Amino acid sequence: MTGNRLTAQSLTLAYEDRAVVEDLDLEIPHGRVTVIVGPNACGKSTLLRALGRLLRPKRGAVLLDGTELARIPTRRIARAVGLLPQTPVPPEGITVADLVARGRQPHQKWWQQWSEADERTVAEAMERTGVAELAARPVEELSGGQRQRVWIAMALAQDTDILLLDEPTTYLDIAHQVEVLDLVRQLNLERARTVVAVLHDLNQAARYADHIVAMKAGRIVAQGAPADVVTAELVQEVFGLASVVVPDPVTGGPLVVPGPPRTAGVPEQAVRET
Repeated sequence: MTGNRLTAQSLTLAYEDRAVVEDLDLEIPHGRVTVIVGPNACGKSTLLRALGRLLRPKRGAVLLDGTELARIPTRRIARAVGLLPQTPVPPEGITVADLVARGRQPHQKWWQQWSEADERTVAEAMERTGVAELAARPVEELSGGQRQRVWIAMALAQDTDILLLDEPTTYLDIAHQVEVLDLVRQLNLERARTVVAVLHDLNQAARYADHIVAMKAGRIVAQGAPADVVTAELVQEVFGLASVVVPDPVTGGPLVVPGPPRTAGVPEQAVRET
């Protein structure tokens, strides 16, 4: 599969006059899982929004196969790039099945609004995300974790070569976080689908990513394979956290262990009284 390639050149992103990302160059590795990490308000989600054409660059450009996103018809982008934003809001009263089915809109034609292929793709997306039994339920009645899986199902139904996920494990307990990230990895391996995800958990990023982009204050501090990027020095520089990086006993990749609690050495009684 040749797929689509996504890059950013001299990219500056701003909200009104406040620059959030400045003069950033980025080439998303084709057919791999890229995870963007960094502290709060460093520009991770802003960058992802620009990659999905939800935010127009102040300067520079995001390119899809060498063409600026601004010059590409919306339907073509929707067939190539799927985006799950951080806090999506469903239309009032919409059911799970209807919301997931909206992922098929870019693939429909004026003479054929719905097909058997659409039906199969939607059913498979709901099955793979574990929401098939919720098909008739209104999305607004679901728990936060259930809603997140429904949105991921809609993104899967869109069936794009590139999938952008902004904190896809939000609201999920640890078991469902692992399920979602395992699914993301499986989707990547099955079709060489390019995935770009924003994650807060550095250890999850190290476990699931082929390529990590570490950001701080709107700039890329480091990028590359997890083993090369996730070091104690980087964790200190980017997050201001003292840590030890050891081999993950399951994967062999880097595992970040925070340093001693700041209460270390303080008598337990004193800690309780503060």
